[in-house]
Amino acid sequence: MKYCALILAGGRASRMGGQDKGLIPLAGQPLIAHTLAALAAQTLPPQHIMISANRHLDTYASYGHPVLPDSLPDFAGPLAGLLSGMAQQGERPLLMLPCDAVRLPPDFAARLLAALAQGAQAISTRDPSHWHPSLLAIQPGLQAGLAVYLAAGGRSIRGWLAGIQHEEVSFAESFPNLNTPEALAAFEGR
Repeated sequence: MKYCALILAGGRASRMGGQDKGLIPLAGQPLIAHTLAALAAQTLPPQHIMISANRHLDTYASYGHPVLPDSLPDFAGPLAGLLSGMAQQGERPLLMLPCDAVRLPPDFAARLLAALAQGAQAISTRDPSHWHPSLLAIQPGLQAGLAVYLAAGGRSIRGWLAGIQHEEVSFAESFPNLNTPEALAAFEGR
């Protein structure tokens, strides 16, 4: 199945002290490099990768993929990045993941896309301890509905998913959630 991937690196990263999260180093490489490697290692790799970013656009562009700034002002959240990605999605499914998705099972994309092919509009990810709504596969054709949700002030991925046909895929292994310096240090220390 052909699909495109969107890496979210356009947030404020307030829990990371406002640093550009995708460029924070992990084991000597920026998080974005690890996430790109995790995508490349998929048994079903994407045909097209986009990076949602609002700062350091040239640095992100140096990775060889289109960089999409938000079309909404003031760091409107991950759904603003998704909206920009949907504008480039075409008729392919879209796999969205945050820039700290540095470790993915090799069949991650294949499993989400297989579940998406069963008819749901969106498939999110659950691990043994958390639901990960930002690890998401979506069908084409949802851009107008998302634009309406955002125009009405909606910013929550969870809230948007509640209004569409959404299902989850469960994984036995945990996904890293590197939203704080402490979480990043603990992950790197393993």
